Amino acid sequence: MARHAALPFDPAALDAPLAALDALPRGLWYTGIVNSLGRLAPRLDALLALRVELIAGRMPAHCEWPVGSVLPLLLASVEQLGLPALCEHHVDIADQVLRTMLWHTDRIIDYREFMDEESAARKVAQGFHDEWEPTAHELRDMLFVFGDIGDLVKFNRWDLTRGLLRSGAWQDLVEIRRKLETMPELRAMVQKLGRAKQTDIPDLSSAPEVQVMESVTTTVTEWRDIQVPDLPAQTRGIERSGRVSRMLPSEAVLLPHPRLRLIWFARHAERTLLTYEDNDTLREPVAVQRETWRPTTRPQPERKLEMGPMILCVDTSGSMQGAAELVAKALVLEAMRLAHAQKRPCYLYAFSGPGEIMERELSLDVSGIDALLGFMTQSYNGGTDISEPMERALARLEDAAWQFADLVIASDGEFGAPPAIAARVRGARDNLGLRVQGVLIGDRETIGLRELSDDIFWVRDWRRYGKTGGDGACPIHDKSLTATYFPGALR
Repeated sequence: MARHAALPFDPAALDAPLAALDALPRGLWYTGIVNSLGRLAPRLDALLALRVELIAGRMPAHCEWPVGSVLPLLLASVEQLGLPALCEHHVDIADQVLRTMLWHTDRIIDYREFMDEESAARKVAQGFHDEWEPTAHELRDMLFVFGDIGDLVKFNRWDLTRGLLRSGAWQDLVEIRRKLETMPELRAMVQKLGRAKQTDIPDLSSAPEVQVMESVTTTVTEWRDIQVPDLPAQTRGIERSGRVSRMLPSEAVLLPHPRLRLIWFARHAERTLLTYEDNDTLREPVAVQRETWRPTTRPQPERKLEMGPMILCVDTSGSMQGAAELVAKALVLEAMRLAHAQKRPCYLYAFSGPGEIMERELSLDVSGIDALLGFMTQSYNGGTDISEPMERALARLEDAAWQFADLVIASDGEFGAPPAIAARVRGARDNLGLRVQGVLIGDRETIGLRELSDDIFWVRDWRRYGKTGGDGACPIHDKSLTATYFPGALR
């Protein structure tokens, strides 16, 4: 009886069913291995395929796990909740979806002890849906407010983030984000802040006059010589030609002789008669177009600078209550959104009266959102003291990380600029290239804001952003304000 040769032992073959673990994050290893639904190798392969599809923002196709009737129910919940759109490019969300799916499918073995398979599958799918429905709503709000969610959805930080999202201040922030959609000019202004990167757009506001050489086409006069046959002119020598009128007398004496005249005719035919050579050249002026260079003075704008840090000084005095307050909050939110999207530092000084100032760095993390919500719930009262926030902001510009920052002052302009502060701002302009952008949320420009700002963005229709009775009407009297509040001013 023939004996078959024994196959060599391959230790790597023992790990083949677990090959998918190399591509899966460590957070899915334990729950993926110990799950009670289905076989190990198909389950791990299916988890990897599901993860790839979710991160790509696609609806997962049919796969080998979860097995049984629970699979179409789970996929229907994933589609109904819009989870592929939330998971697109967000690895942490996709991993959390898979962890939740593994946890609920692992319960199906317990449900089968007191219900049939179909009922157990529906209970698992409903549990998955109920857990993710509020989370999906919160994530969509975060994406709407910030445009990105960064590290806020990491598994070890989500509970802290969710606590902030369930506060009343968060709902106010969502409403302010909706209002921000109606302020495209304000959003465009925020994008121009910073001086760390040159753009291709010319900065017409800074266009010094410089002298340059430019090429121009001019008309100049030149002389040219023209050959004019038989032109009467000065005799300059003797030549051989066929011109009878200019032949020498020595040639003319050949004509009367009966034999020599034949020689004359031969010379005439050959154009070898000795004749006087005339200067038959005519010199005349001609207008010619020429390319020449000449000096000229013209403005030469530099390229605009963008993409640098932002320092915000926001007025929170009592005169900013109402609609002006909402515009100021929208400005801060847009600055924070843009700073995170473009990886730019953003710092906030919220000020009112003397000694009443709050400063926070706005970053898209738990502490940054907490600081933002604290600003959103800050009460607007007290007076207006611009000195302290300006001193702190100018001191921050001396730091190398903030030297290319733009300074933004958002206020209704109801303040005066102390001479010392105005002088320090002028010095920062000369020495550091500082630009100060004023955002006027009021009805008139003031000397204080003009002294500090290089440019003023005027939100003239700020009143329409106030809280109204729900009809969106502007809280302004229909009749003349002058006639209402100053009845003696009109006749």
